[in-house]
Amino acid sequence: MKLTMQLKRRSYDIILKAGCLANLHQFINVQGRKVFVLTDDGVPAQYAQTVAGQCPDAQVYAIPQGEGSKCLKVYGQVLQAMLDFGMDRGDLLVAVGGGVVGDLGGFCAASYMRGIDFVNCPTTTLAQVDSSIGGKTAIDLGATKNIVGAFWQPKVVLIDFDTLATLPRRHMVNGLAEALKTALIGDAQLFALFESARPEEHIEQIVYRSLKFKKKIVEQDERESSVRACLNFGHTIGHGIEAVRGVRGRRTTGLYHGECVALGMLPMIEDAGLLKRVRAVYRTLGLPTRMGGSKEKVLQQMQHDKKMRGGKITVIKCPGLGCWRADTLPAGELPALLGLDA
Repeated sequence: MKLTMQLKRRSYDIILKAGCLANLHQFINVQGRKVFVLTDDGVPAQYAQTVAGQCPDAQVYAIPQGEGSKCLKVYGQVLQAMLDFGMDRGDLLVAVGGGVVGDLGGFCAASYMRGIDFVNCPTTTLAQVDSSIGGKTAIDLGATKNIVGAFWQPKVVLIDFDTLATLPRRHMVNGLAEALKTALIGDAQLFALFESARPEEHIEQIVYRSLKFKKKIVEQDERESSVRACLNFGHTIGHGIEAVRGVRGRRTTGLYHGECVALGMLPMIEDAGLLKRVRAVYRTLGLPTRMGGSKEKVLQQMQHDKKMRGGKITVIKCPGLGCWRADTLPAGELPALLGLDA
């Protein structure tokens, strides 16, 4: 399967095929250029080696696994490694891993020598259904997610379904939560796949339909000045929860990004019947249905959201299956979203 992101001179192909990592050289020129392969130490090493083995002059660089690596310190370390490798403007960075690797790698590519070519090879469900396309690259600043970054489109995206075989079920479900977001705001047929007995058996169609919807939105609004805001459904509350209860570093306790987004979607679903169906899907997948922890701390983090402007924030609500609405709320109305008194 193939999709093409139509962005004029920034257009690129999205290849969805089992085993396509072994064919990277067919989709991007690796001859006569240095190729910096960024991965993390939780990604099976053979994936990065498969990429590097196709390149005459390649270096594999692994960062520590986890959201904690999306920080200024690791960002600087990666840039230094690229400089030590002797990279110039004609060279290439290939990200092989999940969303952390893709976000960090894309931002390094965007900023090194004011921009070099970038290829994204997502190896997790979360990255494959969402963050691998669209050009948003970023790192965190403290507990505030994605506050430092740039728009930088990849040259090609390779989605190798074989890489999902090594994922634990919880990581698989973590990514399916983002696909469920897409289903709720824009694809009733995708939602039907989630209401089947074993949604993960439809993973290739789930990834394809998720990316097809996101591609359409990005083509209309590359830099999130209008309709692309719909992709933030669940994220305003979700990022607040993640800042308070998210998995950090090598901790095994806490919630993953998709789990936080799943919790963030629930208060934004306005149709009671649909909300009941969504909760049923959560139970099938094993997603959490209750936030837990301190709602006051979550509220405090929400008030640092990068979408906050002039004391107001735009949130995305779902009035019914396959549709969405943007509401701009004063900060004083945020407590009500969490069931708190103002």
